[in-house]
Amino acid sequence: MANAHTLAHINTDVIRKYTLRGPRYTSYPTAPEWTESVGPETYARHIAETNRAESPAPLSLYFHLPFCPKRCYYCGCNVIVTPLHEVTGHYVDLLSMEMDLVAPHIHPDRSVIQLHLGGGTPTHLTPPQLQKLFVEASQRFPIAPDAERSIEVDVRITTEEHLHVLREFGFNRISFGVQDFSPQVQESIGRIQTIEQTTNFTSLCRRLGFDSVNIDLVCGLPHQTARSFDNTLTEIIRIGPDRIAFYTYAYLPSKMPYQRRIDPNTLPSSDERFAILRSAIERFTQNGYVYIGLDHFSKENEELTIAQRQGTLQRNFMGFTTRAGTDLYAFGVSSISSLPSLYVQNTKNLKQYEQLLRRQTLPVERGIELTTDDRIRRWVIMELMCNLRVDFARFRQTWNEEFSSYFKEEMPRLDPFAQDGLVEGDLSKEIRVTALGQILVRPIAMTFDTYLTRTRTDTKERPTYSQTL
Repeated sequence: MANAHTLAHINTDVIRKYTLRGPRYTSYPTAPEWTESVGPETYARHIAETNRAESPAPLSLYFHLPFCPKRCYYCGCNVIVTPLHEVTGHYVDLLSMEMDLVAPHIHPDRSVIQLHLGGGTPTHLTPPQLQKLFVEASQRFPIAPDAERSIEVDVRITTEEHLHVLREFGFNRISFGVQDFSPQVQESIGRIQTIEQTTNFTSLCRRLGFDSVNIDLVCGLPHQTARSFDNTLTEIIRIGPDRIAFYTYAYLPSKMPYQRRIDPNTLPSSDERFAILRSAIERFTQNGYVYIGLDHFSKENEELTIAQRQGTLQRNFMGFTTRAGTDLYAFGVSSISSLPSLYVQNTKNLKQYEQLLRRQTLPVERGIELTTDDRIRRWVIMELMCNLRVDFARFRQTWNEEFSSYFKEEMPRLDPFAQDGLVEGDLSKEIRVTALGQILVRPIAMTFDTYLTRTRTDTKERPTYSQTL
């Protein structure tokens, strides 16, 4: 676990060395490797195969609600900006049509143990529209009484009526963004949210009975410094969320033109970003939070902390999760489904999404079928990202392979990480990520990503990733 003592004397040259561009590994293989040759027929075949498994997995459902009333300049999400609730209401009808194409192919005994709404801003839907979506989903899928039900909201537009609807349908986890309380930073990213708004909203969520309140922060925003961010840290600790996600800002104006409204000269340097992150780790871990690694903190008795301690933490497109071994079915434009040997993504175009549904066609745009090698490498990468350790004996038990033999080309590449203090342990038996390695775990995981070093024979451009710090 990273702490103030272990981070205080870090050589910034090490930070600079490993500050490079790379995947966030919410999947492996990562999305740039997916192709349009994987479509609706492939998806349908894999759905059928999951039912034939010896012990079919429980389900995780994700609904992508891409609508926002206004675009924030820094945002990297697939967002549709509209003030019209007629549009969001019609979208709920489309989601029901997509569920009708998927649900009949899934065995009715397979229950939903995780349900998540992401965006965009899910609470840009009106309370009756959200209510309709929950009814439609529960009519098509058996949702377990103890299922985790979570949603991402925007404090500035979420009403008490929204929250009552969520609680009525059993939602127990709520997440919302703060990013930074600095007025200058908020002005530069086009997102104004006061400390008072955030405090009052958190208190309301607690009063209404949400089990977990989670707050998102962002490191690397324009005009952000370690000194200026100290006030945000103080206020977040006072508010006391159960989990904190502290994402590194992905500034990719070539892919996201609206980010050009941000002056790159106002972005903090990699040294300053590290100073911000180090300060956050020190302050949070001194005030009752555990540094899960990468970009997450949770309280000592929180599910994420317990899962990591037990070696069962997982990672998917919703971030870190404790619901292991589920098949993830995602609905809505640009949403991504994940089955044991398949990733598929829906079309990002709303008009095309509707046209395909009206033709009774699954709205899949692209995806990838995983080879055995892909699944093995995914397992290793996720062990590093989530549980900060790869046990070679467990690898052998899981895959019937010797780690050092299977990864004979990768093993020498671990030596610099060991020399720089990012990994430790007997490298003939295990890889164990250190406190510093938790911050730079993405470069460690990249060691096992064969697609990063593979010579391209296709015509696709090399993907552009965000910086690892």
